Amino acid sequence: MRTSLLFAVLAGVAWGVGGYFEKAGLRSMGIPPIAGITLRTAVALVILGLLSISAWKQIAQPNNVPSWIMIVIGGGIVAGSFGMWSFYSSLATSENLGLTLAVAFSCSPLAGTVVGLLRGDQPFNLKIALGISAIIAGIVLIQLSHSPSK
Repeated sequence: MRTSLLFAVLAGVAWGVGGYFEKAGLRSMGIPPIAGITLRTAVALVILGLLSISAWKQIAQPNNVPSWIMIVIGGGIVAGSFGMWSFYSSLATSENLGLTLAVAFSCSPLAGTVVGLLRGDQPFNLKIALGISAIIAGIVLIQLSHSPSK
């Protein structure tokens, strides 16, 4: 198994298991989603901050301002803040964790691929088109299989 694939699988497992406990905690505590994501982020900041101390010295181009801006806007604002707030809001209101995770994390490669295509730096071929079609079909099937609560 390629290292990148292994880490992707580990991320998916961690997010699925973590999502289960986050949803349970949100529900049992009655904590608003924005407070829950703030708690999650604070814990992650402490752990990752300590683990990353030596990594900051390894940055190849520390003066590359456009790259810093892309990480801050893309990772900090769009994915880290808006994305996680949206995810926590979904966890707090969804009855079906699997549906929430499937829809949230299947939309991610779709959005990333579309942005890459629009920017002109994402390759596109028949395999990618079939993969995107399979993701869309999966989202539709998951939505159709879910009976909304009444």
